[in-house]
Amino acid sequence: MVTKAELRSRVRDLKKAAAREDMEAQSLAVCHRVMRLPRWREARTVLLYHALPDEVDTQHLLEAALQEGKTVLLPVVVGDELELRCYEGTLCEGAFHILEPTSSSPLFDRYADIDLALIPGMGFDDRGHRLGRGKGYYDKLLSHCQGVYKVGICFGFQRCGEVPCEPHDILMDEVISG
Repeated sequence: MVTKAELRSRVRDLKKAAAREDMEAQSLAVCHRVMRLPRWREARTVLLYHALPDEVDTQHLLEAALQEGKTVLLPVVVGDELELRCYEGTLCEGAFHILEPTSSSPLFDRYADIDLALIPGMGFDDRGHRLGRGKGYYDKLLSHCQGVYKVGICFGFQRCGEVPCEPHDILMDEVISG
């Protein structure tokens, strides 16, 4: 089996080789699949993320969630952890050049109230194992989200036959790709 580092390197190469237009089309397809999920339609509070250039673009989901009156949560990097803040339309550049809610956005720590969590990753396998970027941010955050339905979202080329896993890794309940 390949190591996590080797798999990350392979996925990085695939991302670099992917055409921007293809990534945009896959992002839109993923967003449409997510919005067709009964769990999306029923959700009142959703955890999303603001995408980096090499991730599935979630802008359509952010806009749709706000239009539908959902509470939208976005992660904010604070040291070695992610904290959740309510997204109210204003973002600023945070750690790793990720757009995040401002520090004046309400902090959210009622993890049990999250109905649906949409999670990025470097790779996912069919059993729900997720390969992150290596810092463990999402595994730490999701360890607080017992019972929350977790959907990994990615480009089709990020689907892996098998992702190496460790005891602290949090499984996705479902994976949607372009």
